[in-house]
Amino acid sequence: MALFRGLFFVLLMGAAVLFALYAVTGQRRWRQFGLRIVIGIVLAGFIFFAVLIAQRIG
Repeated sequence: MALFRGLFFVLLMGAAVLFALYAVTGQRRWRQFGLRIVIGIVLAGFIFFAVLIAQRIG
């Protein structure tokens, strides 16, 4: 659980840095890469909680 939280935090901070780079430079590639990371975080979160729920049920 701690590993997931740590990885989540690191990826979220990385996405924040990429969005800051987009704000400073205006280059769309930083925003697109940041959005890919955020989408990956959200999908990983859904899968993580689905596994937790499945373990509770089963």
